[in-house]
Amino acid sequence: MKRLSREFFLKPTLKVAQELLGKVLVRKYQGKLIKGIIVETEAYIGPKDKASHAYQNKLTKRNIVEYFLGGFCYLYLIYGMYWQLNITTSLANRPECVLLRAVFPLSKKKNLVDGPGKLCEYFKLDQSFYGEDLVFSKRLWLEDWKIKFKKSEIKRTPRIGIDYAGPYWSKIKWRFLVEKKDFLNRISLGSEVV
Repeated sequence: MKRLSREFFLKPTLKVAQELLGKVLVRKYQGKLIKGIIVETEAYIGPKDKASHAYQNKLTKRNIVEYFLGGFCYLYLIYGMYWQLNITTSLANRPECVLLRAVFPLSKKKNLVDGPGKLCEYFKLDQSFYGEDLVFSKRLWLEDWKIKFKKSEIKRTPRIGIDYAGPYWSKIKWRFLVEKKDFLNRISLGSEVV
């Protein structure tokens, strides 16, 4: 399967957020590969986006990776216990990213891993992945398995848990997901899954 190149992540953030649906996140862990098909994402476009950590060009130790070129991991902890995996998008110094919210595991588990905290737990991700380059990393990357969804199959909704961003930004439909019935009929689990 083809690994995603830098060019994929340099496209407009809303496009990347939708095109990530159907891509496969791969983690090398203790000699095995953990894989999952991405089925839910959220876009964050700072500095205008009040829900973004980079709103009004805010730059801190925590969010500096958001200012990197597209294709880097921006991880942060919420509630002091749950890691969230975001992928930077667009050009350097444009703090934009996509949060990965759910995957369908290509494993014996076969149950949807929904919620960004559960996703990071499933892939064994922690702060050591902060700033990891998905284009060159030997332990975490994305692959294109040619799983495509029609526009009619991609559901758009408001993002989750961002009421603090106010009535406009909390309602904007920058969450993208595919219903289980639409991705299951495209997936055939082969021998390479763990």
